Order: sequence, then structure tokens, then C-alpha cells
Amino acid sequence: MERARRTRPVLAALTAALLAVPGITALSSAARAADADVATNGGFESGLTGWTCTAGTTVNAPVHSGSSALQATPSGSDNARCSQTVTVQPNAQYTLSGYVRGSYVYLGATGTGTTDVSAWTQSAPDWQKLSTTFRTGAATTKVTIHTHGWYGTGAYQADDITLVGPGGSGTGQPPAAPAGLRTTSVTSSSVGLSWSAVTGATGYAVYRDGAKVQTVTGTSATVSGLAASTAYSFQVTALNDAGESAKSAPVTATTTAGPGGGTSDLPPHALVGYLHASFANGAGYTRLADVPDSWDVIDLAFGEPTSVTSGDIRFRRCPVTECPNVESDAEFKAAVKAKQAAGKKVLISIGGQNGQVQLTTTAARDTFVSSVSDIIDTYGLDGLDIDFEGHSLSLNPNDTDFKNPTTPVIVNLISALKTLKAKYGAKFVLTMAPETFFVQNGYQYYGTGKWGGQDPRCGAYLPVIHALRDDLTLLHVQDYNSGPIMGLDNQYHSMGGADFHIAMTDMLLTGFPVAGDQNNVFPPLRPDQVAIGMPASTNAGNGHVSPAEVTKTLDCLTKKTNCGSYATHGTWPALRGLMTWSVNWDRYANWEFQKTFDAYFG
Repeated sequence: MERARRTRPVLAALTAALLAVPGITALSSAARAADADVATNGGFESGLTGWTCTAGTTVNAPVHSGSSALQATPSGSDNARCSQTVTVQPNAQYTLSGYVRGSYVYLGATGTGTTDVSAWTQSAPDWQKLSTTFRTGAATTKVTIHTHGWYGTGAYQADDITLVGPGGSGTGQPPAAPAGLRTTSVTSSSVGLSWSAVTGATGYAVYRDGAKVQTVTGTSATVSGLAASTAYSFQVTALNDAGESAKSAPVTATTTAGPGGGTSDLPPHALVGYLHASFANGAGYTRLADVPDSWDVIDLAFGEPTSVTSGDIRFRRCPVTECPNVESDAEFKAAVKAKQAAGKKVLISIGGQNGQVQLTTTAARDTFVSSVSDIIDTYGLDGLDIDFEGHSLSLNPNDTDFKNPTTPVIVNLISALKTLKAKYGAKFVLTMAPETFFVQNGYQYYGTGKWGGQDPRCGAYLPVIHALRDDLTLLHVQDYNSGPIMGLDNQYHSMGGADFHIAMTDMLLTGFPVAGDQNNVFPPLRPDQVAIGMPASTNAGNGHVSPAEVTKTLDCLTKKTNCGSYATHGTWPALRGLMTWSVNWDRYANWEFQKTFDAYFG
């Protein structure tokens, strides 16, 4: 958040340097009569069935043949590899072929038992065939075929991938599709599934809304990390050495409502606003008592540290010299109580543009807890908002797992917030207002990356949000003052319209693999934990949208109507609401933002 209008988009993370890789000349060999295509779903007509991809999806255009093709988008730390393991025969000749589009696209095979091979193209503006051959080793029964792009380059497409040669030993064909899929349990965050065993299957893959989420060896599974009050569709496939079966008939389940996290006495749809309480700017000073009743959560901006690493937070109300109409301390405290009596929540917001907070030591952590407690107790507040910006949060180079952070500023912040939550109890309201760079940008980049060179702040809020997700009342990411961010459709989205808010919010409610790692997924938040952050007016910050675009955003996310080009992964009527910077700027703009919220939610 800012005291005055600023233009401060955070830059996207750095891409890795492109390495020169020599191509391998494709050899030609006529397939023998007994040869066959032993690859599974090489035309991607069954989605990604049979394939494991770090950053891939299927598209309907462009395609080489049929109705689908693979599209995958590399990032600075991921080359968007898609692969499958195929059963082959020892001492046999195979030809690997496929059609690709894009820059720096590779097709290859590993685990051949002789020489691993690949073919590639530096540039294919239209479909180009790649082909290579290899001979398996004397003991080779499995080979992995793959396609990938190159780090930091654009999306590539692949289609009609074949591996022609003698079929592998064993069953000779994938098993039948499982039958009898049913739910066995449903909670606010998980769904239990079971199905009938399939003859010849050695394992099973579970799909949620078309995406593979886990593999198991038995005939049951529990899919966790789901959002509360949300409908999901599940399917299962059977696996063996020859490949993967078709998908089972789908079964749908709706998760139950989630626990409170301090939200039980908020209205179903809430309006959140920041109130300039310690300073004045072009919007002017607004007394707390003069904030209209439409505002359900009022964040007092800001509590700031005495120094960056002290952890000592002070809240100094705006002086009369800067805010001539400021109320007295007694009037301010009375206004807090009056708002609470009307069912509103009043929080202290820590940080902002100027308030850099780095809890580098346990001593700073403890000082943070005690000083924030003093502010809450002095004014009788309902809780705390974390608005750490700039360089408050960043990840050490070896800190790569958001579920198990090791960086002191991250670990100490998590510990401090858990201590405050435990001290004040279940009704303590905890909210966070990170920028997109620290949250959704984690889909592409996390910290410095595998090879270094990335901004260590990339995705740095994710471990904090994840560790506090059971205590978190609201997350309202600042969908403004942001650079372009890649959504779950692997396309970049920019500020200025409903599309940006829809894509960014869908990521929070769907979950996403961090830095493209499908084995390291940030789970979705409950819809009642999420509000959308927007500027109140053009004066408030970059990224302001008109009331019509606000309405489009809410229609798409809560009703799945009035959507644009971005396809959401669900419908969330329990979405909590909207946040804005700020109450003061909305007053300056004749309460346009508040009126839009009131008109939509009544």
C-alpha cells in the first residue's frame, strides 16, 4: 500500500541463460511389418493421459492433426518437460518421431541402455517433424520418451508423437478403465474415493477436474488440499507396463463448509478497506467514526518499525499539523468500540510501502509480538493485518520448499503470528495483503531458483500463507501495482480489466504447482478466506478498473457467467468479497467502490 500514488510494478523474475545444445541428426529406418507405435496418447486426444508434464496442458489450436495438441510453457527454472515411460524389447531398433512448433523444442529418449538420443529445432514457426532412432540395450525393457522447450523461452506445441518398433513384453496393452468409482468420505478439505480392482493393473492414477493429482497401488485414495464449499469432479485410470487405461466415469463431490479461522462473525460477503490513520495525503484525512457502515473490516494504516530489523512496531496517529481534523485519542478509541458494536472489525495493519519489517532474529520476533500486542491492547483492536512489501520477505538461496521454510525472516514471522493467534484466541482476525509478485508469481518462480539469478522475493509469501492457512481469516492480494503474471492457463495477464482479477483469484482458489513443480503444489484456500484487492480510484494506484469490470469479475468467480477469455477451474459463491486501497481514496472518488460492492451484494 502507498502513502502517495506511485508507479512501482515489481519486475518478474530473471530467466536463465540459454545454452547451446548440439542437434543430433535424425536417422531413417523403415519399420518392419511387426513393428507398431508403442507410445500412449501421442496425439494428446485424451488430454495428458499417459504423460507427466511439469508445465503442460492440451489445446484445441494449433494442432497438427486431430482435435488436440500439447502446449507447454517453460519458465526461468523449468524447461516444461513432458514425458512417458514405454515398455520396449531388448536389442531392438526404434524410431521416435513427432511434430512440434515454437522455439527451441526437443524430442528425445532416455534410458535406452545404449546411447540416449534427441532431435531439436531452434525455430519452428509452423509444424516441423523431428525424428531420431536408437537401439535398446541387451537388458533394456523400459525407455522414457520426452519433449521439452528451453528455459525462459515462449510456449511450444507438440503433436502426433510416435515410437515405432517391437512392442514390449508383458500384457501387451493397457488395462481396462476402472469401474465403480464412488466417494467414501467428504470433508471441508478432502474427498475419499474407492473403485473396483482392474485385472492386470499394477497401479491407478487419480484425476481431479481433468488433472492428475496422485498415483496409488491400491483401489482407494484421499484427495486433500481442497477448498471448502467447492464442487470437484474425479476420475481414475488403471496402469501397467503397457500404459494407462481410459478414464473411468466421473464422480462429483462438494466439500463441506470450512471452520472459522476467525471468520464466523464476518458477513458472508465483506468489504475491506485501509484507513489512512497515521498520515495524510492527497485523499485527505477521514475520521474513523465517519467511515460508512458498508465497510466490514477497517485496516488502520500503518504500524511501522523503529528500524528494519528491530521488530519494534509503533502506531503513531496522524499529528494535527498534518491532519487538522484528526480526532483525539479518546474519540478514536470510542470510534473503535462503536464500530465493533456495529459488527465491524478494526485491525492494525503492519508495514505498507515505507514500513520494511525483517524479523531476522528470535529477539526481533519476540519484540514484534510484544509491541503489536501493546497496540492491539491500547486501542482494543480485533486483530492484525500483515502488509509486508518491498524487501521485508525474501528467501535464502537454499530455501526451496515452501512447506518447510528455513529462512529466518520467514520462520520468525510464522512463529510470531502463531503466538499472537494463540494469545488472543479463535476470534482474533488475521489478514494478509501481499503483492502478486510474492504469491501468484510463485507459479513460475520461487526464490533464487535452481540455478540462482532470480529475485529471492519471488513467491516469498507462500510459506507464510501456507503455515497460517488454518488461522488465516482473509487473504486479499493486491491486484494492482503489478507487472504481468502468468495464470494457470500459462498465459501472462496484465492489470486493467476483469481478466487479471479472475486469473489471479482462480489461482488462489484452485492451487498451483510452485515453480512448475507438480510434486510441490500450493493447496487452494477456502473461498471464504479470499477477498480481491483493487484500487478504489485512478488516484489510488495502478490497475484501477471500472465498476463494470468489478461486476464482471464477481460474476465470473461466483456464478461462472460474464467471463472473458480466462476459463476458471471452479465456481465460488462463498468468495468473501473485496478489499481496496483505500477508504480515503474511495471517499475522494465519491464512494464509487463502496457503491459497486453494495449494489452487487446488497
